[in-house]
Amino acid sequence: MLNLPTETTALRSKLTEAESIATVDRIQFCLVSTSFTSELILTSYVCDDNHKIDSTTPILLLHGFDSSLLEFRRLIPKLALSHQTWAMDLFGFGLTERLANGQVSPESIKEHLYYFWKTAIAKPIVLVGASMGGAAAIDFALTYPEVVQKLVLIGSAGIRKGTAAGKFLVPPLDRIATDFLRSPKVRREVSLKAYADPKFVTADAEVCASLHLAMPRWSDALISFTKSGGYGSFAKQLQHLQQETLILWGDRDRILGTKDAVKFQSAIPNNKLIWIEQSGHVPHLERPTITAREILKFI
Repeated sequence: MLNLPTETTALRSKLTEAESIATVDRIQFCLVSTSFTSELILTSYVCDDNHKIDSTTPILLLHGFDSSLLEFRRLIPKLALSHQTWAMDLFGFGLTERLANGQVSPESIKEHLYYFWKTAIAKPIVLVGASMGGAAAIDFALTYPEVVQKLVLIGSAGIRKGTAAGKFLVPPLDRIATDFLRSPKVRREVSLKAYADPKFVTADAEVCASLHLAMPRWSDALISFTKSGGYGSFAKQLQHLQQETLILWGDRDRILGTKDAVKFQSAIPNNKLIWIEQSGHVPHLERPTITAREILKFI
């Protein structure tokens, strides 16, 4: 069993779906060194390398806002049939360690991601980002084009301008905001909006979406990221993307809508847009077989 907070471990015992249990039980940790802190960052990840596929390009999956690698629990086994598949928790999120004085921002997320890649993978990758993870993937691909061989964006953020509201999130409003986000009722409402089909909002899914809430300094990291301004628009930079890019979008996305998909298609030089039918904001959870098939076909 992982050395996790008691509340997190207790939640893990409530998982009922085989893919959820298998993903949690495969979580590993490595120490990542960065320039923005003298501390080593204990970083959580999974790697499905049972098949020892060394000749293929590894796939690295990046999760969305206030989420974790568990959102790829249904996608990983399908991708791993032919490619070594990694998923990691970004700095400030998931089960990755949150530092007492570590500012969580797009820049620190990008640097931590680079050094995780350098420590654990160290070869060119196919980078897959979902929602906020898509914005992180775009930022990373623009900065480290030699690392990212191909890019996949799933219901991606990064085309709209950010908001400056976070800079005015002062105490006690910051704690009130995170307490609101921690509410099971609020999290359930977000989940119901993220899926096209409400039947996917199961008790198991709600546990998966809440495992990281018990991590030390969860509120601090979320507040820090929000105050940094988070990810803004890469609209002007997208023309400089060197990688062939696959855009996957749920045709019933109620979180970001569907217009952003077309904007990405217009802005990225070498891309292909695929609509995932009867899917909301998380096609990798609602339609994992189709999503995996399109990613592997693209690769």
